[in-house]
Amino acid sequence: MEYRFNRLYYSCFYAVIALLLKHDIETQSHDGARTQFGLNFVKTGIIDKGNGKFYSKLFDYRQKGNYGDLFDFDEEMAKPLIEETRLFLNEIERLIKAQHQMPN
Repeated sequence: MEYRFNRLYYSCFYAVIALLLKHDIETQSHDGARTQFGLNFVKTGIIDKGNGKFYSKLFDYRQKGNYGDLFDFDEEMAKPLIEETRLFLNEIERLIKAQHQMPN
């Protein structure tokens, strides 16, 4: 089951990386991408806090699945995340396509 969470996480991670790169923001790690996404898009109000919390939740699930001992995911946890991931990706895609500049 952990592979499902990894796939959901990585689809969002690469979308966030694309958004960051569009705005010339580079990171060196997964945590760096989460931090820069939060600072530049969530705290500025470009992305709503719900999407920021969702991305952090997926990040935490990935950490627990990859590095946590005895952490089991079940199907009941995965199902609602599929739709949330789709909505998150749609929002990131909208921002990538948008022509607006980030606030300074």
